[in-house]
Amino acid sequence: MPLTWFPTSQLLWVRVAAVLFTCTAFSVTAHGGGLHQAGMADWCIFCWAFSFACSVLVLLVEQCSLQPRIPVSWSNFPITVACYASLLCLSASIIFPLYFIKGQNSYGEQRDHRIAATVFSCLATVAYMVEVSLSKARPGEVAGYMATAPGLMKVCQTFVACIIFILVSNPVSYDHHAALKWCMAVYCICFILSMAVVVLCVGECTGCLPIPFSKFLSVYGLLATVMYLTATILWPVFHFDRNYSRGGDKAKLIAVSVLTALNFLLYIADLAYSARLVFVSG
Repeated sequence: MPLTWFPTSQLLWVRVAAVLFTCTAFSVTAHGGGLHQAGMADWCIFCWAFSFACSVLVLLVEQCSLQPRIPVSWSNFPITVACYASLLCLSASIIFPLYFIKGQNSYGEQRDHRIAATVFSCLATVAYMVEVSLSKARPGEVAGYMATAPGLMKVCQTFVACIIFILVSNPVSYDHHAALKWCMAVYCICFILSMAVVVLCVGECTGCLPIPFSKFLSVYGLLATVMYLTATILWPVFHFDRNYSRGGDKAKLIAVSVLTALNFLLYIADLAYSARLVFVSG
């Protein structure tokens, strides 16, 4: 009788690779990285450890055939985890070398450990991106919402919003004008609604809405696009115009402007896809 504990498939081996890469990244860093900037170091280790734990969970559930016992939509959960993990590892792959390799006076084994962690973080990012590519819905294929382009864009929207929250909160850069407070309200409202869509799909609760899910997506997509349009215009005007500017960290303010514009484009693309996409939520 053939063994079926580890069936051979591209998706399986990509997930195994992601587990090995993330485990190596945070293990090498914790063992000999010699990190002193706790905030950024903790963030990078969290990215790797969280991605590792979620990937191990997905592997165990699938290899033990426990999907029916898990109270989530298994057509949505694995790809959602992979998409978030790819973004987390990508952020760690950028932040870690900038803070702990470039311009640092580290030598010998300490520097080697940091370079190794960066390499394995990049490999993990690639592995998760490949997993997303293998798992996403193909044209005409019946799949869960999170496996479609709009579903994956919801993940990107929430992740970009989280980065914006971090940038505008330290130091606070939205409290000296009502227009900037409106921008912050836009970020919060759209983040909450996008995250609500992700939770509803993963938790198989889309039927709990008082209106059809497809109609909710269309209305929300239009509303979020218009709101982000206003934030894309107002944020740079009230931070870089001499009549309104109060200084601050220009690099962070520019980054927020760029990320706001990026999320605006994501919401436009999301709205366009949602308007014509036919899917079956799993």
